[in-house]
Amino acid sequence: MSLNLSSSAFSNGGKIPPKHTCEGDDISPALTWSGAPQGTKSLALIVDDPDAPDPAKPQRVYVHWVVYNIPPASNGISEGGSPPPGAVTGSNDWDKKQYGGPCPPIGRHRYFFKLYALDTTLNLSSAKKKDVEDAMKGHILAQAELMGTYQKGD
Repeated sequence: MSLNLSSSAFSNGGKIPPKHTCEGDDISPALTWSGAPQGTKSLALIVDDPDAPDPAKPQRVYVHWVVYNIPPASNGISEGGSPPPGAVTGSNDWDKKQYGGPCPPIGRHRYFFKLYALDTTLNLSSAKKKDVEDAMKGHILAQAELMGTYQKGD
């Protein structure tokens, strides 16, 4: 069994509905996962946009959400919901510890929701994406990815 990540809001490669963006309610989409391998001690979720600021000339990866130490027995996050008890929300690129929805300045951007099954919990306090990625090195048992797209006016 492999790690799977899906959303009832959009399919892999599909359009992210406006309610999950800065043009709507800016709430996180519902996410569901399954198939964490034996030995999983925690899960981590990173949502980012590699197309910032312009997909024709990307200059940076923009981080929208960082959640780690998600209990392995959990199976998702409800729409607009908080991560499961015990999980820690790191800082996104708005310097906020919450979901920040797509808000591309130009063109259609891709948003990658990446879930990692880890053989440890991460001993981090106030973490950003790089801190979580560095701490995960050598501890990833499995990973899953869900990609959605968004362009203003969708």
